[in-house]
Amino acid sequence: MSRAAAGIELSEGERSELRALSRTPSTSNQLAQRARIVLRAAEGATNTEIASELGLSLPTVGMWRRQYAAAGIEGLADRPRTGRPRLIDEATENRVIARTLEPPPKGLSAWTVRELAKVVKLPPTTVHRIWRTHQLKPHQVRTFKYSTDPELEAKVIDIVGLYLDPPENALVLCVDEKTQIQALDRTQPTLPMKRGTAERRTHDYRRHGTTSLYAALEIATGRVVGQTHRRHRHQEFLAFLRRIDREFPAGDLHLVVDNSSTHSTPEVKTWLAKHPRVVFHFTPKGASWMNLVESWFSILTRKQVRRGTYASVADLVRAIRSFIATYNKNPTPFVWTKTAEQVLAKAVRKDTSETEH
Repeated sequence: MSRAAAGIELSEGERSELRALSRTPSTSNQLAQRARIVLRAAEGATNTEIASELGLSLPTVGMWRRQYAAAGIEGLADRPRTGRPRLIDEATENRVIARTLEPPPKGLSAWTVRELAKVVKLPPTTVHRIWRTHQLKPHQVRTFKYSTDPELEAKVIDIVGLYLDPPENALVLCVDEKTQIQALDRTQPTLPMKRGTAERRTHDYRRHGTTSLYAALEIATGRVVGQTHRRHRHQEFLAFLRRIDREFPAGDLHLVVDNSSTHSTPEVKTWLAKHPRVVFHFTPKGASWMNLVESWFSILTRKQVRRGTYASVADLVRAIRSFIATYNKNPTPFVWTKTAEQVLAKAVRKDTSETEH
């Protein structure tokens, strides 16, 4: 006869604590999973249902359910393990960590497990285990950039205000250009995907020229207006501004643009003076990512340009126009969620000498 599942009744405080454990990023995956087991058990789910939902075995679900029923939240912690005692003492572990955080020797740009193991005279498996335990990842690198724009705060507040609280009776457009899009053609025909076999193509290609795409993303609807040009000068940008003026004939137009030199030429300033309903809002220098049309450019690259093959620039232009037309049949607005304060907290370099004592 199978053992009856332990009954679980939770107070509101216990339920809140378990929910926090199941959602907090700093909680280990194992502990978060155990908290979910208990929460589902308290909702009346059977062990079989919980095991199916969480992808666990029945014995595992039953064990942690009993552990919580017997000892509460403490019962979800790992018990001391039996078996072979630890061979690496704390001093040795700290030595490996300290050496990992130091620059590698000349000839290496980053530590590898084997290179560090030679230096600290330990097995590579031991070094790897220490790295994994302390979440050290010398092979990974992340990029960052702090804006040095003297008008950073004012520009961030301005752009975020347009996104979160756009002016009445006006349209907000994110405008930018994606330059030097290459028309690449493979040297041999692509072999289509088959069951069990990925699409195959030659590693080399022929270049057939480039085009530049000017695009305006309408914030309210997600609709995109695009125009391609062979060159990337203020003349082409002015032509696109005239296109925007025709596409959106009513109301004021607030255009979010970056600091490209083509956006501030005397000819562009003269055109703006003659069209006072069009207002430019410049993103901070080094923060063009605040222009939401950049997100749409990444979609275009991922879904059309990168995987396409084009025998000519004309083929590439047709593909881009077709993509825009298809996209505009069911556009999705990009929703900005960060406040100006949140953006500034990450966009400004902190002077730690003033905050550390």
